[in-house]
Amino acid sequence: MILEKTGLCSQITFGRYVRQGRKLGLDPKLLIQDLQFNEVPVRVYQPKAASDGPRRGILFFHGGGWVFGSLDTYEKVCRYLSRESDSVVVSVQYRLAPEHKYPAAYEDCLNATQHFLQHLELYGVDPARVIVCGDSAGGNLAAAVSQTLAGSSEQPKLRAQILIYPGLQALDFNLPSYQQNQGVPLLFRERAAFFALLYLKGDALHMQEVLEGSHIPPDMRLKYRKWVSPDNIPEEFKVRGVKPLRPTDFIAEVYETVKRFCEPNLCPLLAEDSVVHQLPESFILTCEYDVLRDDGLLYKKRLEDNGVRVTWYHLEDGFHGIISLYDYCGFSFPSGKRGLDSVVNFLKSL
Repeated sequence: MILEKTGLCSQITFGRYVRQGRKLGLDPKLLIQDLQFNEVPVRVYQPKAASDGPRRGILFFHGGGWVFGSLDTYEKVCRYLSRESDSVVVSVQYRLAPEHKYPAAYEDCLNATQHFLQHLELYGVDPARVIVCGDSAGGNLAAAVSQTLAGSSEQPKLRAQILIYPGLQALDFNLPSYQQNQGVPLLFRERAAFFALLYLKGDALHMQEVLEGSHIPPDMRLKYRKWVSPDNIPEEFKVRGVKPLRPTDFIAEVYETVKRFCEPNLCPLLAEDSVVHQLPESFILTCEYDVLRDDGLLYKKRLEDNGVRVTWYHLEDGFHGIISLYDYCGFSFPSGKRGLDSVVNFLKSL
């Protein structure tokens, strides 16, 4: 923000620079190719070792608030998933906000997924074992793509979805996890709203009103309360600094600028039951010290209420972004490694 105010560069440009990742050398166990699927840049990781049959296929959508992130940023994570689970991994470089607003990122992920599903034999992938996976904003995109494909009969059905501390709604930024972890790195409460607004409309105007909840009409808030409510959060997650908040006054002109927040392709937690009950087996990872924790918990409940099998892994000592930091510039975060290994173990069970 200092650099932006002095006119040197925007905070988004600087953020992308520090998050860009570095090029890694060749991996002796993997064949890695940069390709395009339906004009969407992707990086494909294929184990070199011989296989007894077709492998699992994983579509990976990176995190970064729809604003940051690249193929290089998640290179270590994708290599690890491919090596350890013996799977073909396709990392998708979707278009970023604010230059490319919603639904650009969602459309890129959907198009890349559909292309992959139509050409599985080229990569030695089992049509019955294709998984979508993503962390943070990538978890949002994975959930949205999974919902879109749930009722389709034109291509192989997804075997599973893996949602790693996903952001799944923008109606309520005052859920218990938002109150408890509002100042906890790597994702502050204000930044969560900031990123959602940049993705939706390319700017963060009315961020304070969105944080306070003035952007949702009372009747709509009542409609979605059955899915987005502190009442649906288990009591053990409310013991740290949670207080009931007074409803704020609705501001119609703010709603007009953000009403697409109610679209499930942007906020998958709001999908109808008729869609949710068709979803594949799911894995959800949440972190205790994460503003998005309750999004994961609420979606877990929705899936289970609709008869979808859910494997849930909770990092009691984890914070947002921990997976991508499991081995970062010489630093090691054991909880990040545990979380990543829990994903690998789930993959091996499919």
